[in-house]
Amino acid sequence: MAVIVALGAFLMTLAGGWAAQRVTDRRHLVLGLAGGLMLGVVGLDLLPEALHAAGGEVFGVPLALLLFVGGFLVAHVVERLLAVRQAAHGAEDGGRTPQVGLTAAAAMVGHSLADGVALGAAFQVGGGMGVAVALAVITHDFADGFNTYTLTSLYGNDRRKALMMLFADAVAPVVGAASTLLFTLPEEPLGAYLGFFGGVLLYLASAEILPEAHHKHPALSTLMCTVGGVAGIWLVVGIAD
Repeated sequence: MAVIVALGAFLMTLAGGWAAQRVTDRRHLVLGLAGGLMLGVVGLDLLPEALHAAGGEVFGVPLALLLFVGGFLVAHVVERLLAVRQAAHGAEDGGRTPQVGLTAAAAMVGHSLADGVALGAAFQVGGGMGVAVALAVITHDFADGFNTYTLTSLYGNDRRKALMMLFADAVAPVVGAASTLLFTLPEEPLGAYLGFFGGVLLYLASAEILPEAHHKHPALSTLMCTVGGVAGIWLVVGIAD
C-alpha cells in the first residue's frame, strides 16, 4: 500500500515541476511562491517533526536545532566557497553557481527519499497513521517538485539538468517506501536529518529565492504569492494532523 501511495507522490512531484516550467513569464511570482512554500515546509513541517524525532540536547540546546543552524551555515559556506572559486576562474561577480542549484536539488531528493521511508513506516504502524502521512506526503510533494525545478534552473543549470533532478525527486519517495519492505530507518537519525535539511532550505529561501523574487519585481502580487505558499503548507499540515 505504501508503494502504491508513493506513486501518487511521484505524479504530484512531476505536476509541481510542470507548473514551475509553465509560468516562466511570471518568474517573480514563481520565485515568490517557491520561497513561501519552502518557508512553510521548514517552519511548519520539517522543524516540528525534527524536534519531536531527534530527541536529546547538547549543552542545553535540542540536537535538532543545532543541526538546523548547522545546515544553514553549511549552505552559506558552500555557496560562498563556490562563488569565490567561480570568481577566481574569471566569472562575473554575483553570478549564480550551478553547483549550488544541483546540491540544493539533491538535498530535495534526499528529503523526498525520507518522505517515502516515513510513509512506509507509517503504514507499518497502522492504516490510520499511514493515511495521515500519505495525505501530507502527496500534497506537499507538489511543492517539492515545484521547488526542485525552480532551484535547479535558478542557479543557471539548463533545462535538461532541471528535468533530471525533477525526475529523481519524483522517483525518490517510491524508492523510500519500497525500502521499508526490507528495513525501517530509526526515528532519531531521521529527525536529525530533517533538522539539518530544514536549515539548508531556510538559507536558500531567505538568502536566495525571496531576494531574487523581489529584485526586479517588488510587487504586492509577489508578496501575496509568498504568503500564500506559507498558508498552503499550513493547510496541508493541519489537514494531515
